[in-house]
Amino acid sequence: MIKNKKAQLYIIIVLSMVFWGMSFVWSTIVFRYLEPITTVFFRLIISAGILFAGLKLFGKLEKVKREHYKMFLISALFNPFLYFLGENFGLKNSSATISAVIIATIPVFSPIAAYFFLKERLSMLNVVGLIVSFGGVVVMLVNKDLSLNAAPLGLMCLGFAVIAAIIYSMLLKRLAFHYNAFTVIANQNLIGSFLFLPLFLIFEANKLSSVTFNASWVSSLLMLSVFASSLAFVFFAIGTREIGVSKTSIFSNLIPAITAIGSYFLLNEAFSVQKGAGILMVICGLSISQLNKKQVAQHPEEVFEG
Repeated sequence: MIKNKKAQLYIIIVLSMVFWGMSFVWSTIVFRYLEPITTVFFRLIISAGILFAGLKLFGKLEKVKREHYKMFLISALFNPFLYFLGENFGLKNSSATISAVIIATIPVFSPIAAYFFLKERLSMLNVVGLIVSFGGVVVMLVNKDLSLNAAPLGLMCLGFAVIAAIIYSMLLKRLAFHYNAFTVIANQNLIGSFLFLPLFLIFEANKLSSVTFNASWVSSLLMLSVFASSLAFVFFAIGTREIGVSKTSIFSNLIPAITAIGSYFLLNEAFSVQKGAGILMVICGLSISQLNKKQVAQHPEEVFEG
């Protein structure tokens, strides 16, 4: 029974990475018609609407306690607001696969932050797995002449998104122990939509009149909202609560592999031997990092005390 529960846990974590991996592909399709801020704004509104409707329908809607208002606001500031600003403008200035590769560096830095702020520990196998996975990321990012396969502006924006995601992952663990994952993500997406509203009205609202509606970008936007902005974050929140920030974040190494495959079939991006080698390294590193099943038990009150 315990093994089945653990298998189910890993399945939903992997699914969250599949949805996030495909989100780079879906976003690239939407960007052909909509601007980045407009895309995120509508994505969050649709996602929040779906989550709150589902919570109300199944009687799972939880009231946020006054003492947690500040934590919800701060966490939403980092993700979705700051994270999506960095990710979407980074994606706008680079390819889907390269964007996913940069985002996949999150597990390399998350353990460092988790060590200092959450007191989480990693085994030697975890460290080796991280190194091998990061090596795969580098292989996918660097050209044969050692040049970077992305614009500097895009890399800077994506790096900004990585920092926001690391801070968010630590804030998320605290909230995940007080509320169910659906409540957390629904409220964060709602707050995020309000944070994006002024930017949308000032910079991009006037461009909507020239947008041509078609099934391609509408379906991609819906998939971003339902799978990437709703289910993926809920699944990730559950994983963070059960096995910790560091181990859950390690699965992010799957994202570039998923994006590369999706980009090949849907965006006609080239799938070279170099990309294949990088993907293989990423998956091997992930496997190594999960060999050690020992996990230090923690309580959220102890983790965030002081």
